[in-house]
Amino acid sequence: MKIISYDLGTGGVKASLHGGDMKTMAKSFMEYDTYYPAPMLHEQRPEDWWDGVCASTKSLLEETGTRAEEIGCVALSGHSLVAVPLSASGAPLMDRVPIWSDGRAGDEARAFFGTVDEKQWYLTTGNGFPSYTYTIFKLMHLKRNAPDIFSRIYKVAGSKDYINYRLTGELATDRSYASGSGGYDLREGKLVDEYWDAAGIDRGIFPDIRPSHSVVGRVLPDAAGATGLMEGTLVACGGVDNACMALGTVGAADGRVYLSLGSSSWIPANSSEPILDFVKRPYVFSHIADGMYTSAFSIFSGGSSLKWVRDNICPDIAGDADAYALMDSMAASSPLGANGVYFNPSLAGGTSQDKSVNIRGAYVGLHLGATKNDLVRAALEGIALNLKLSYEFMKQKARIEDKLLITGGGSRSRFWLQMFADVLGVDVVKTNIDQDAASTGAAAIAARASGLWGDYSGVDALHEAEFVCSPDPVRSKGYEKISEKFCIVMDALADVGDALLA
Repeated sequence: MKIISYDLGTGGVKASLHGGDMKTMAKSFMEYDTYYPAPMLHEQRPEDWWDGVCASTKSLLEETGTRAEEIGCVALSGHSLVAVPLSASGAPLMDRVPIWSDGRAGDEARAFFGTVDEKQWYLTTGNGFPSYTYTIFKLMHLKRNAPDIFSRIYKVAGSKDYINYRLTGELATDRSYASGSGGYDLREGKLVDEYWDAAGIDRGIFPDIRPSHSVVGRVLPDAAGATGLMEGTLVACGGVDNACMALGTVGAADGRVYLSLGSSSWIPANSSEPILDFVKRPYVFSHIADGMYTSAFSIFSGGSSLKWVRDNICPDIAGDADAYALMDSMAASSPLGANGVYFNPSLAGGTSQDKSVNIRGAYVGLHLGATKNDLVRAALEGIALNLKLSYEFMKQKARIEDKLLITGGGSRSRFWLQMFADVLGVDVVKTNIDQDAASTGAAAIAARASGLWGDYSGVDALHEAEFVCSPDPVRSKGYEKISEKFCIVMDALADVGDALLA
């Protein structure tokens, strides 16, 4: 038996074909667009997700010569905080829907917290992203601004739940995805009537909540024709991307921690209790495994900030396939601390760990002696120093192991990983699973749903260590002083951001 797993992300769908030993046989990536019709509006087409799943499935089967009947089960990881409104006939009521980063519902969130205690809401839900990004507020916005559409809603589906529905005709969600709805009690594992009543939304529009490894249904004839899968193939419920990534990276053990170094970057920790703090607001999702949680902080533009530096500071190499390796070489020729230049990577705005969400990206400390190489190094250091704040907070709140596994596109830079080891003062581990953590988590769900696995203890065996970077004592000491100054810079920039918007 073989398995196909999918990871619906912001930039496209990643798909992987796994053999009976769960080793990856082939991978596929199908890009789709994100639309930005106005400031704070970030939208995607559910039909594009479906087209990507269909195309990637056919590609994997063809590339490997796998017969459709060899696929025993499929499972999806889906990007979070999405609600696809469906009519009674199951048709999407909108061509484009808001995705996780969409910020249109600020007024609705403020109105909600006029009647609901915000601190208690956070401590119940663990929803620590900017509150207006959560599903409950997006639905309030839809009800207020498009009542004709809202009145026709029969059910709403998360991103991966919509694809499951297209595959099977059955609609369900799981605990991890429901935990990002804005109206879910993490510890009780159920929707909270009080919150949905305050929002003026009938909780009956939400599908049943099931375990991630439960079988939603089987592939229908039409879906089989569109995807190349065999009719009757098992489809697992799957999970939200944050939880699938946690499972695929560090499994389900308490105290495991990792860093995802992608377009956005975050440091999550597995724990048997959610890591909550109303001031700093780490965001929490239910883990795929029962009784576990994944809590994290993020930079909305980690790798995206580095891409901005590539395109705007280093346009002469931006089109080079080895552009990031060339930037590593440039940074290596700049001294630790980048000659006094600091870079704040908040190009997409601030998060809950910042003094103000109005903080914006900046170079600070520029002088006539600063070089392009210094600017590149400052960017790499700034992202690492920002994420250090997340890591240190996690260490204060939970018992976590003293090593950090790094995944995502940035993990391919050994130079940068050594910098992280020096900045954080811990061993940094790179394995063969770098950009495929979420799809690996989805594959583990499919393995359990199909009976191939009885639990998730086999995840660790899928990782093969490629190298380990240990901190250099001298450089780590230097970064301790630089980190103190970096925090001063961050707070000052937050004040500037507030003043500019006043």
